[in-house]
Amino acid sequence: MEQQLREMGSRLTDTNGWQGLTLGLFRRVRSDLVGAVEEAGNASLDWRLTPTNNSVGWLAWHIARGQDRNLSEMIGDPQVWLSGGWAARCHRPPDPSDTGFGHSAAQAAAFQSPGSDVLLTYHGAVHELAERYLSTAPDSDLSRVVVSPTLGNAHTVEERLRGLVTDCFAHLGQIYLLQGLMPDTDR
Repeated sequence: MEQQLREMGSRLTDTNGWQGLTLGLFRRVRSDLVGAVEEAGNASLDWRLTPTNNSVGWLAWHIARGQDRNLSEMIGDPQVWLSGGWAARCHRPPDPSDTGFGHSAAQAAAFQSPGSDVLLTYHGAVHELAERYLSTAPDSDLSRVVVSPTLGNAHTVEERLRGLVTDCFAHLGQIYLLQGLMPDTDR
């Protein structure tokens, strides 16, 4: 499965323009996240380097939650977190603003991973939002302003996508760093 996802992430899309480029980036995030979480395994998802560092599980969850909140708000659909019952499966409150954004070190430390299968299945459901939106988004959509009811701000689609993709790759880098620092006994 990992190889198929890597090929999907590197393949050119049928969509031209910014939509195809952005969809390719989301596919790459999906591919890399699946590879990293599968490599981590359930036993190491909650390992943290220090008490104030995030875990691989929290970072993977946060990537999915950030995509869910932003894409749902751009599309105008309910978050998959709520509509798909993922909050209960992740043992979290059904709060649309519970994305990890603004979590304190104590809140992040209290996070208990629901397991790699749940994390990756949730992210897969969220990734479908990216596929659906980016395969049909009009060329003019980048300048559209989207109000975030969970953050109480407004940004253009371009600003939101730029921030979202940047965050995803930054958090993937953190996951890879954690995995490299993890003692062999915790893997």
